[in-house]
Amino acid sequence: MRIAIIGAGSVGTNLHHAFALKGIRTELIHARPLTDVKTSHEAIRQLPQADVYIYAIADHALREVIATVHAPKAMHLHTSGSMPIEVFGPDKPHSGVLYFFQSFSREVMIEDWSGIPCFITGRNIDDIAAIYSLAQTLTSRIYEANQYDRERLHIAGVFANNYTNLMYRIAEDILSDTQIPFQALLPLIDRTAEKVHLMKPADAQTGPAQRGDHAVINHQLKILETTPYAEVYQVLATLIEKEHNH
Repeated sequence: MRIAIIGAGSVGTNLHHAFALKGIRTELIHARPLTDVKTSHEAIRQLPQADVYIYAIADHALREVIATVHAPKAMHLHTSGSMPIEVFGPDKPHSGVLYFFQSFSREVMIEDWSGIPCFITGRNIDDIAAIYSLAQTLTSRIYEANQYDRERLHIAGVFANNYTNLMYRIAEDILSDTQIPFQALLPLIDRTAEKVHLMKPADAQTGPAQRGDHAVINHQLKILETTPYAEVYQVLATLIEKEHNH
């Protein structure tokens, strides 16, 4: 089976690496030349013939790049958590979604994909079976997910991963003018992550807002009042207190 991965960003390079670990050769293609007016004609002409095209590119460029690939008999898959299957037109009757729910980085390749959930969908039962078989080469945790569920999963991931990482950045900045290194927070971060494996996040919540300790909240807001983080602190404290009281 010939696989072409279009997009050499974080997802594309990790997929290329993951298939290689399984002994499956893939062609990794940079997507930018496909949308560059000066080079697109030559880039399109040089696209490899493949049985499966995996589009691992940003949502805003997906439609444009898909339109450059002409292979009606091939399977066409995007890796987006938000884009619908309808992004593939009638010229691509075999198409679907291959959404690996993980945070990817080009700096650190993922070596073990066996525990990564993969959410798939396809136009018909035969396509779904083919997509399932492809996903199974990397992971056993495969689920069918419609557009509604996948969009909400993506949003949940933004909160659980992207916004959580922003909190780490804020914490690091707050400590930047002290003698305390960010590493001092790592045991706390690790313990918090461990707890949600054992209990519901609502039951794992701690801190002054959960306790309704307004003296501590107001004192900390006073310390933060000259920073851009006071508003963030207030919004989150109010939300935690509201949810806890509810």
